[in-house]
Order: sequence, then structure tokens, then C-alpha cells
Amino acid sequence: MIVRRNIRFSLILHYVWKQLLYYLLLSTAVYVLHDFYGVYFFDVPSYTIAALGTALAIFLGFKNDHAYDRWWEARKIWGLMVNYSRAWTRQVTTMVIPNSSESQGEVEHLQTRLTYRHIAFVNALRVFLRKPHAYNKTSQKELYEDENTYKDTQPFLSKDEYKEFCSKDNPPNFLLQRQGEDLKLAYQKGWLSDYRFVKMEETLVDFNDIQGMSERIKNTPLPRQYTYFSRVFVLIHCTLLPLVFISDLGWKTIPISFIVSFVFLALDLIGERTEDPFENRLEDTPMSSLSVTIERNLREQLKESKERFPEKYEAEKGIVF
Repeated sequence: MIVRRNIRFSLILHYVWKQLLYYLLLSTAVYVLHDFYGVYFFDVPSYTIAALGTALAIFLGFKNDHAYDRWWEARKIWGLMVNYSRAWTRQVTTMVIPNSSESQGEVEHLQTRLTYRHIAFVNALRVFLRKPHAYNKTSQKELYEDENTYKDTQPFLSKDEYKEFCSKDNPPNFLLQRQGEDLKLAYQKGWLSDYRFVKMEETLVDFNDIQGMSERIKNTPLPRQYTYFSRVFVLIHCTLLPLVFISDLGWKTIPISFIVSFVFLALDLIGERTEDPFENRLEDTPMSSLSVTIERNLREQLKESKERFPEKYEAEKGIVF
């Protein structure tokens, strides 16, 4: 997620330099052919391109509005993840109660296991959502982190559990299943009453809902006709600009066409880069930062020493991942 107010222009050029180069060369070629070789292009009335530009702006605004809705929904979902994670650990530490002095140590071990496994679940879901999908073939090239693997879950799971976890088709769901099995064990041993068991199971259902909502955004892209036709319409509009301007503006056609083309390219790029918030890109939901926040909070709730806390996730060059 970009938190810096000013975005480096070099970063923008990284994504649009090819298109800008095309429009720059096109407007230059139109000017040279018109003024030096007397080539006259078909006369397109200026009000035509104005009407087309207005319609395109409305279309891009509609697309960007829906893209932002997807991004904001993703952020709200992971805000719920933070809240429910804190609630889960509070339930684990206050609702799982030993029924004898002999079971005190076993209950404390279970509380730690349930909390650590949840930290593993948060990290696993982050990685699971950032796996590139078939419809987005550029995702693999867009990954910012050197690795997007499940290794961050390893410290929180036993060796056998981690091995089984890695073999699953849906590893985060496997961890939720294990959490439910441990709750059942605690209930059978008398560490949970009927009511407390139901309440903690409801929290696990909330985590299922969070995963399901995240998967819905990940697996259902913004209708591709919006992305495709916006790109086509921007191309048509910006290609026509120098043909319309050349008769009245002369050499000024080059900078003006370039600037107007950049504006529409930027509008199109904003929507395209915002619509998929789980691709581990600059504009995405900062799941790495939120995962670290959750781990720090949960370790504190377990009353662990601060030496065991992971370092806070700081913004790097105005970017938080």
C-alpha cells in the first residue's frame, strides 16, 4: 500500500513508458508529415474528440470506483482479521480453564498451541492469497517479496503438522480444522463448557468467513470487459488527439497530446492496479504489515517477553506491504 503522498514519477513511468513513447512518436510524426511534407489528415471536428473524451472519463470513473470498492473491501476484511485475532487469543487465555491443578501445565500448552497456530493461519492466508492465478499472468512478475512461501508458518507449527500443512490444497483451511479439533479435545477434557465451546467455535467460523470473503475477491476479477474496453477506448482517443489538434496548434500538438494522453493513461492505470488487492503489488492490501501487527499483539496477550516480538513493519520508500 502506498502511504507516501507524493509518488515518484519514475515509478509511474515504469508502467506507462511504452504507451507514452507511442503517443509521443505519433504526435511528432503527425506534426512532421503535416508541416514539412504537406500531408493533410482527415478533418475531425474538435467537438467530436471532446465528446469522446467526456464519455471516456465517465467510463474510467465508473471502472475506478468499482476497483476502489474491491480494494477497500479487502482492507476492511483484513481489519476484521486483526480484531478477531485479538478476540480469539483473549478467548483462548480466559475461556480454556483447567479443571484441576494437574492439568494446569497441559492447558497452558494448549493455549500457546492455539495462539501460535492462529499466527500460522494469518501468515498462511496471506501467502495463499498472493499466489498468482491463471487470469492474472503478470502476477508472478509483480511479486515484490523475494519469496512468497509458507516458511513464515514453520516456527508456529510442529514438524509433523507443518509437513502435513504443506501438502494440503488449502493450507489455511487445514489449520482452522485443526483448531476445531483442539477445541473438541478441550471440551472432552472438561476445560471448556458447552457455552464457551460454542462461542469459540463461532470465532473460528468468523475466520472462515474472512478467508471466504478474501477468496471471493481474489478469484472473481473485475469484469474483464471493463479492463479491455477501457484500454481500447484510451488507445483510440489518444491516437486521434494529434490528428484533431494539428491544424490549429501546429508544433504545440506534440506536448498537448502527450499531456492529455498521460492523464487518460494514468486514470486507466489507477483502476487496473487497484482492482486486484491481493497480488503483492505496491498498491495492494498491506497483509505483511498486518500479519506482523497480529503476531505482536498475540504474543503480548500471551505475556511473552518483548524480545520475542517481531520487529514492527516500517514503510520503505513510502510503501507498506
